Amino acid sequence: MRKAKHPSLRKVTATLEREAPLVEGDNGAATIVVGGGRMRYVGADGCKLGWFAVMLAADGGWEAEVFPDVSSLWRKYSSASVILIDIPIGLRERGHEERKCDRKARELLGPPRASSVFPAPSRSAIHARSYREAGDINERMTGRRLSLQTWSIIPKIREVDELLLSDKAARLRVREIHPEICFRAFAGHSMKHSKKRAEGRLERTRVLQSIYPATPGMLEHARSAYRRKEVATDDILDALVAAATGMLGGQRLVSIPEAPEFDSRGLRMEMVYDPYHTVRDY
Repeated sequence: MRKAKHPSLRKVTATLEREAPLVEGDNGAATIVVGGGRMRYVGADGCKLGWFAVMLAADGGWEAEVFPDVSSLWRKYSSASVILIDIPIGLRERGHEERKCDRKARELLGPPRASSVFPAPSRSAIHARSYREAGDINERMTGRRLSLQTWSIIPKIREVDELLLSDKAARLRVREIHPEICFRAFAGHSMKHSKKRAEGRLERTRVLQSIYPATPGMLEHARSAYRRKEVATDDILDALVAAATGMLGGQRLVSIPEAPEFDSRGLRMEMVYDPYHTVRDY
């Protein structure tokens, strides 16, 4: 297995049937014996190092890896059945109306989880060079300033926007999710606790374990392979719930809103989730 060149860009892989011991190579790259299958479902979430991605295979194997940018993630998984990613896809050019998927997601989640759905920026704002400039542009285009939370993910929004505008194949496979919507779909209700708190991480782990029994082992291996400041536990949980949504939902993923909007460049403005595998007892 090829190992990452940088010690902090490590890969963790395993099978559900038999978890192999963690091995550290001479360059610090951590690996576990890989499982795999032709049907692959990928979930990705932003992290300090770039993107943390989880791949779930139809044969029960899984793989977790950090990518420095979304283009390298796409090159690795361009043949996956679907890549579900926690980032806004499809942006308004101008106008005071928010994306319908953002408004509907907040309505579904209710307080306090509704606040986790940040307003998406205008497309021109994602090319600004500073927070102040981005806020000025967004206010001019939409009538709204940008929050610091939105500004912090603008580089990743720009990465994904540029990839999808330049690659037709990526537009067919890369779709937007919001982790809190995915957790709500599996649990039957919105999460009670913040994912930044221990109770919230435990709550989400239990939901995931109820639909994907290998969750504890996968979490343990991923935590041991990456420093917390590189990949937070909630990054792992968010990427895993996205991958599980793709694997369990398959071709039956449901969109918010039911009839997705398209932006001026033809990108879908939606969030997808799996409504068919709710496990209320966890």
